[in-house]
Amino acid sequence: MAESPPTDLAPPGASAATERLDPQVILLGLVIVSGTVMAILDTTIVNVALQTLGKDFHASLSTIQWTITGYTLALGTVIPITGWAVDRFGGRRVWMLSIVLFVAGSVLSGSSWNIQSLIIFRVVQGLGGGMLMPTGMAILTMAAGPRRMGRIMSIVGVPMLLGPVLGPVIGGWLVEDVDWRWIFFVNLPVGALAFALAWWKVPHEQEGQGGGGSSALDLRGLFLLPPGFALLIYGLSTANSNGGFGSTSTIAWLLAGAVLVVLFVLHSLQRRERSLIDVRLFTDRTFATASVAVFLVGIALMGSMLLIPLYYQTARGEGALAAGLLLAPQGLGAATAMPFSGIITDKLGAGRIVPFGIVLLVVGTIPFALVGADTSYWFLGAALYVRGLGLGCTMMPTMSAALTTLARSAASRASSTLNILVQLGGSVGVALLAVILSRQISSRLPQMGGKGGGAGVGQIPDRIREQVAPKLADAFGTTFWVAMVLTAVLIVPALLLPRHGTHTAEGPDAAARDDAPPPMA
Repeated sequence: MAESPPTDLAPPGASAATERLDPQVILLGLVIVSGTVMAILDTTIVNVALQTLGKDFHASLSTIQWTITGYTLALGTVIPITGWAVDRFGGRRVWMLSIVLFVAGSVLSGSSWNIQSLIIFRVVQGLGGGMLMPTGMAILTMAAGPRRMGRIMSIVGVPMLLGPVLGPVIGGWLVEDVDWRWIFFVNLPVGALAFALAWWKVPHEQEGQGGGGSSALDLRGLFLLPPGFALLIYGLSTANSNGGFGSTSTIAWLLAGAVLVVLFVLHSLQRRERSLIDVRLFTDRTFATASVAVFLVGIALMGSMLLIPLYYQTARGEGALAAGLLLAPQGLGAATAMPFSGIITDKLGAGRIVPFGIVLLVVGTIPFALVGADTSYWFLGAALYVRGLGLGCTMMPTMSAALTTLARSAASRASSTLNILVQLGGSVGVALLAVILSRQISSRLPQMGGKGGGAGVGQIPDRIREQVAPKLADAFGTTFWVAMVLTAVLIVPALLLPRHGTHTAEGPDAAARDDAPPPMA
């Protein structure tokens, strides 16, 4: 079965057949999900363990948050290489190598002896995890074709949207009842299964792989873009310790990162399709609009997933497992919306479903912006369910809309770019909201400022928590207001997304789009 030709998966010239997914494509999608679920779970599985890690390693919130930021930064750093690697070596080889590297990083993370080693090993883990999603998306894009992207993205998007909920639940159980190290060791059996399934089912050859694309890796781009991203996020994270976003040190780091990114853009315009990322893709209006939306979704998703479990643990005194379970309604909302959002995207266009999803996201965030020390869990659970519905109507429809106007020849690089933006947005969201939360807590509870702006506050005795809980809740509420504003801004690019279905443009023009070069300047 592994030798099945691509034409079996995506019959050329199909008309009515393009309305449904071939069973082979569905099976391939499930195999890809088996690998991506590890990386997605580990994006948030550490969130409920922050309190335990801070206690065991005697680290502050500003330091502990790097176990999340370092991981997401590594994801975004390695993604630009993925497009080149898939073109050069083929999706099957890159996919299986990514699984091995991710599992190795997981074992090392579980063996960490101090916070520094944990952050370093999380980066190693992220380097493997960063290649999983874009490689899987590229394989499926070439198998399914652009007219069925909404449906195939609904399959791939399940772990992407359920992971932020299942991760904390699984992580909370392991932290409380087993040991925090097992939030990493658990990836060993899952990775072995994903590797075996890939060996069995992922085709040896995919269209556009094995010698396609760039003949050599863009080393200059590699030394410009990933370090630029890293400096930007590091500069953002230093705002708390350096005295604010206007400090000379913070501005210097941000400027250094911005300069590297600008230099990469100039380099990419000169090197064109042979660059690490071809910035000419952004001359396609749909792709550019969706890219902005995807970046903001990353901020809204990952940033809030840092705040919500910390609120339950610090202001309300809940344990890791309880905090994870209290996040479950968001996963249920996402699971409810995703099957319908994929179909609506294919039939009516992302522009008709994504704005509705953003409204739900904002409505679901408002209760957290108004949160108090004793806000009803039922009320917050209902809000999280609404947020989940919004995420299910936003994330994958936006990503599928970005790919429908591009040719298959640009699929791997376009997918890589979108995933870079998701992870970069997540890194920005975590770093930004961690800084804001730390400063809010320090301003209301100066006696805790020395602990890194709230690190370890979940460990305070219950009688003391009763006294400080209202101020802690105020600090979280203010930070959630910022998160809500960042979410609301999404409505601007969402209104510019296509308002027509991907399956309506059938016939010669639609078929030509599969092989035509992407609309670039």
